[in-house]
Amino acid sequence: MFLLVFEEFNDCSNASQARHLLEDESQAQKSVDLAQGYMSNDDLEWAIQEIGQRCSNISRIYSIGKSVNGFPLWVIEISDKPGEEETEPAFKFIGNVHGDEPVGRELLIFLANWLCDNHLKDPLATLIVENVHLHLLPSMNPDGFSLKKRGNANNIDLNRDFPDQFIFFNDDEDSRQPETRAIMNWLRDIRFTASATLHGGALVANYPWDGSDDKRTKYYGCPDDDAFRFMSSIYSHSHYNMSSSKEFLGGITNGAAWYPLYGGMQDWNYIHAGCFELTLEICDNKWPSAAELPILWRYNKMSMLNLVASLVKTGVHGRIYSSGDGRPLPGSITVSGINYTVRAGKTFGDYHRILAPRDKYEVVATMPGYKSKNTTIWLDEGPVTLDFVLDPEVSVKGSVLQNIYKCDCNNESKQEFVQFLWGAHLEVFFVVIVILGFLLLLFHRGAKVKISTSRQSAGAKRTVEV
Repeated sequence: MFLLVFEEFNDCSNASQARHLLEDESQAQKSVDLAQGYMSNDDLEWAIQEIGQRCSNISRIYSIGKSVNGFPLWVIEISDKPGEEETEPAFKFIGNVHGDEPVGRELLIFLANWLCDNHLKDPLATLIVENVHLHLLPSMNPDGFSLKKRGNANNIDLNRDFPDQFIFFNDDEDSRQPETRAIMNWLRDIRFTASATLHGGALVANYPWDGSDDKRTKYYGCPDDDAFRFMSSIYSHSHYNMSSSKEFLGGITNGAAWYPLYGGMQDWNYIHAGCFELTLEICDNKWPSAAELPILWRYNKMSMLNLVASLVKTGVHGRIYSSGDGRPLPGSITVSGINYTVRAGKTFGDYHRILAPRDKYEVVATMPGYKSKNTTIWLDEGPVTLDFVLDPEVSVKGSVLQNIYKCDCNNESKQEFVQFLWGAHLEVFFVVIVILGFLLLLFHRGAKVKISTSRQSAGAKRTVEV
């Protein structure tokens, strides 16, 4: 059976072929209707809306903008609480960045339908739906697909249209392509933890940096190189044959070591949006026969699922609180030795930090106006929940007195109460302050450690509060 599948898949299994980068690479196929058997843009729109109706309990359909020619950039969100803000990580898949690489748009419809059909009976599907907000953008470049070319309707390569750390060009956001601006605004609205784009033309998982400081082809890793290699390996080793590549060791590659590019979406996500993005090349043939799409889905299915699930199966997750009133703080999380900052959410103070397992990390939480805290964890195969309770930089006594004077002093009864405290009962007042301060000190000394079990089969989750 596997021999038959392999023979049917021969156009997409040879990872030793060099990637073709020119948009006219398929001259030999010009006489063939490449789109035959693929969904048109109208077909894709219908399929997306049908998923939204059939799976309305776990999905939400929305648009992040329009292409040059006015076609909506439809997104499918899959979650047990779609559209609601939660303390769960968010992941996005983007397909069809290049118009002549349409396999990704088809696979994302396969993925959405599979999750819809299996979220109540498959443990991995249940884990994803109940613990992740998954967003699927099947086509970033519907105009390019219609034109059967790499760029958009303005003939711009969308994966060269983002701000870049090494080459400064196109600083005016309004001058960028509408598809590019839609992605940038999308990441301002939603705090994505991780992401992947689906491409064609090779068989490899690519990770940052995509460019190098001197424009040379060389390995140029980002601060989270270990974490990106870990993520890439999850995809590669879950794939039918990506990890057995003869060109790329383990089926993964650093972008700049393969070939440098500038203005790419992958590096922009990591630098500007706090999102760990991979570029996944899922087939050597950019536009294979539509008959091969079910095979490509089978070969990539577990890779896609395991990559999304890795957000809750490993890494460090938690919330940041104020010790004064218990409210969530939109602080920052850093890891000693890694020059990168993860921001906590404004509503819940939640954060999700991707890290490679089997290592020791010192995690630091900071927030302006509060004393920073740090703790050391050992990250095994499973996830760690690490909550921080930060103390204000003012003293306990000062904070209590400040709270008293924040009352509405126009209220006569409150004025009398303050005068009562500072009058004959001043000694009692200070005794109460000392007792409260002592209890607060006891409460915050040391860390409470407890073992809990995640509500899904993601393994044991250790919960630490400092």
